Amino acid sequence: MALELQFYNSLSRKKEVFKPIIPGEAKVYSCGPTVYSRQHIGNLRAAIFADILKRTLRYAGYAVTDVVNITDVGHLVSDETDEGEDKMEKAVRLEGGDPYTIARKYEELYRGDLARLNIIPPKFMPRATEHIGEQIKFIEVLHEQGYTYRTADGLYFDTSRFHDYGMLSGQKQKEKLPGARVSVNKEKRNPADFALWKFLTGENKEHIMRWNSPWGVGFPGWHIECSAMSYKYLGSMFDIHTGGIDHIPVHHENEIAQNACSEFIQKVSFWMHNNHLLLNEGKISKSIGNVIDLDEIAERGLAPLSFRYLILTAHYRSSLNFTWNAQVAASHALMRIYNSIIDIRGGSDADIPDEAYRQKFTECIFDDLDTAGALAVMWDLAKEGSLPPGVKRATFFDFDRILGLDFRGVLAKRAAMLLPEEVKTLLEKRAFYRANKDFKKADEIRAKIAAKGYEVRDTDHGQEAMQVSS
Repeated sequence: MALELQFYNSLSRKKEVFKPIIPGEAKVYSCGPTVYSRQHIGNLRAAIFADILKRTLRYAGYAVTDVVNITDVGHLVSDETDEGEDKMEKAVRLEGGDPYTIARKYEELYRGDLARLNIIPPKFMPRATEHIGEQIKFIEVLHEQGYTYRTADGLYFDTSRFHDYGMLSGQKQKEKLPGARVSVNKEKRNPADFALWKFLTGENKEHIMRWNSPWGVGFPGWHIECSAMSYKYLGSMFDIHTGGIDHIPVHHENEIAQNACSEFIQKVSFWMHNNHLLLNEGKISKSIGNVIDLDEIAERGLAPLSFRYLILTAHYRSSLNFTWNAQVAASHALMRIYNSIIDIRGGSDADIPDEAYRQKFTECIFDDLDTAGALAVMWDLAKEGSLPPGVKRATFFDFDRILGLDFRGVLAKRAAMLLPEEVKTLLEKRAFYRANKDFKKADEIRAKIAAKGYEVRDTDHGQEAMQVSS
């Protein structure tokens, strides 16, 4: 009997069997970074979670279309009250320059961090500033249907008009405690009401990023971009929306309200959220300067992928405490598993994974992405002494389709380190000829390498040379 994928749905508060809206396809939207500064390791936990989800869906045979947004405007300092400076504008005040340059700088650093963590790039990574028109159209529909009202500082969504507001967090309007989400904006009808379009007033009077709209010159609120861009790239119904657990009470609650009232987005089957990464048992926060980024891990001589390994040791819905001792331990563990794979001798590319181990591994990962359980199965495999070498290696590679710890890449690098210089030189020449589509000369080089006792294999990761005789 085939295993069924099960994910915990934050909306229903229980595990549910994944049933795609379109058979064989999976559409996923993940809340991405606000690029006003470098992303810290807490932000990167969310990216790893989304990557594991994507890999698992692919492993299960689904064609995945995924979107990760880039917030480069509209995210104010106070998420809950829609007040304070836009974070991009604040970065300008602190760093100088202009918000667009700052946004591109930190976006590129984020993309670099994704690559270092072996995260598969999303199919779409749209920027909020490049989808202002879509956001305005979304707001226009809400405005025409009577869900908005105007104050001195912006156009707001009236949450009292959406009777299911609070369905994600479980906190209804009437249950909110006195003083909760208190705002200095006395014009707001309800504490939970949120900005759809902000005017150039107060701290944002000199806002550099500004656009014309039917309600005046200004800029969009934070929440509208995800509704507008998920609709553009995934349509009116999609399967999964992910984000951090901190998105539940405000950002995602507001998205659901916008979606339902506009009727643009009619269904999101699953809402999935990763828990916090703590730093010495405390919250990681840019606002208080309590942050670590991936560079700091690398500067201590630890591979960025060892951070990915550390994240996999805990379930995504559990909080995880980061300490340097834990990170070092994760690095040592990853090196041990690399060495276990490197030490496997024999076998061929034709070998297939062991079905019994694959079943155990799949049972874990299909049960709401239990990566900790999957790692335990991997370590059992490392200790296994009865499997043929090629089968054992193939099973590791199969697991890595989800784990993303780059087992093939490490093996190839290790093999390359052991190659004689003359073989390395021949490989470089062969790569040159192949790049220029001179396959005849490339084949001649392959023959020369074979004569020296090495077999060349062309893989998705490039060419590899393995010794076959001495």
